[in-house]
Amino acid sequence: MPGLSEWVAVASGGAMGAMLRFGAFIWADRVFSRGLPWGSVLVNVLGSALIGVAFVLLVERGGLNPAWRSFLMVGLLGAFTTFSAFSLDTVALIESGALGRAAMYIGLSVVVCIAAAMVAIVMTRSFVGSLS
Repeated sequence: MPGLSEWVAVASGGAMGAMLRFGAFIWADRVFSRGLPWGSVLVNVLGSALIGVAFVLLVERGGLNPAWRSFLMVGLLGAFTTFSAFSLDTVALIESGALGRAAMYIGLSVVVCIAAAMVAIVMTRSFVGSLS
């Protein structure tokens, strides 16, 4: 069971990751054209790369105590982009030879989550519209 220091580490890292994400969105909005959500692309790619580095250095090689690992991997990178956790989980399934489960995880995570967002948007618009 995580102690108080790990909870504080996750919360602190999460606050920093969220601010970094916000800053990356502002920066990308100024630098790139408006054709794609470049801020999201930037944080998803960067966060996925960084969690790969962190996994090798901190988990496989046991570089830091659990509170610092939680600060960096769950808090900072988790708030910076949840796509990094998705990427790491997918790689773990592929490396373990569970290709079918990896494909199912990708499908559920991408297709079902997008569908859930679409359904929620339509239902909420309908509900809010009925209140007017």
